[in-house]
Amino acid sequence: MGFWGQMLQYVAAATIFSVLGIAIMGGCYWLMTHFFPFSVVKEIEQDQNTALAIIIGSVLIGMAIIIASAIYGFAPS
Repeated sequence: MGFWGQMLQYVAAATIFSVLGIAIMGGCYWLMTHFFPFSVVKEIEQDQNTALAIIIGSVLIGMAIIIASAIYGFAPS
């Protein structure tokens, strides 16, 4: 496999894993907003609940680290 074939393989893998990671992150956010007994958007935007915003941001960063580790383990070598 030549340089361009290998480059195409890496670009395809990066694209697939990026789309998959974004979909998983969106699913995590959707689950969080639907399992809380209150409106997350209202709490953060209207009530200025900074603590809730920090917690949701921390959960999303944690999920991003887990997804990145999983992607790194499956990346072609």
